[in-house]
Amino acid sequence: MFALGYAADNIAVYYGYGTNSSTHSLTYSTGSGSESCMIAVGHFDNDNRPDIAVVNFDANNIIVLFGYENGSSANQTAFSTESSRVVWIQATDLKNDSITDLVTANYATRSVSVSVILGYGNGTFSNPSTYSTRFDSFPFMVVSGDFNGDKRMDLAIANFGTNNAGIMFENGKGIFGTQKQLSTGSNSYSYSIALSDLNNDFILDLVVANYENKSIGVFLGERQRNIYKSNGLFTQ
Repeated sequence: MFALGYAADNIAVYYGYGTNSSTHSLTYSTGSGSESCMIAVGHFDNDNRPDIAVVNFDANNIIVLFGYENGSSANQTAFSTESSRVVWIQATDLKNDSITDLVTANYATRSVSVSVILGYGNGTFSNPSTYSTRFDSFPFMVVSGDFNGDKRMDLAIANFGTNNAGIMFENGKGIFGTQKQLSTGSNSYSYSIALSDLNNDFILDLVVANYENKSIGVFLGERQRNIYKSNGLFTQ
């Protein structure tokens, strides 16, 4: 279990014993004034031990803490997210190459966007590739899934500021196309998004939580002739 100390600029890792108790913990600094706000867990250096990626909102960087065999995470590295103000991070395999990548939602005024950071499998990452989610969109969350049956991971974004869910399709080698928007209703302020096959048709659907009108929007993925593929379109 993990706990972020937003004001204390640290992350605490609590280790379970399988006896309904988690008393042993280790704390790691995330840097003075970092204001850590989100974490993701994945295998970043191909040693089959879980590593931790920590988003530092105020420091505009991501810290990666590499896991050791004894469960500790002393070694760490950091890389800049420039002035993007990251508020969300997900660890996922975007290229279907068994290497964990990172995707972030960015809340900065001049950089309302999502960023894709490709992993190399050795604990290092590419520079962020940033994709606009359009002016004033203020993306709160981004998740990945294969929406069009091409075995490549696409992105779904909850856009708080523009009241919609955004979809970006991966068109090869980790490159994503222009965002397509699905309206979630006037003044809905979408802030959370999830993926699931809601109607058991082997096609991913979207569920969006809306803050202002206290509602949940459901978008069903549409079917192509091949039952196992979606054409990437959604109906509400």
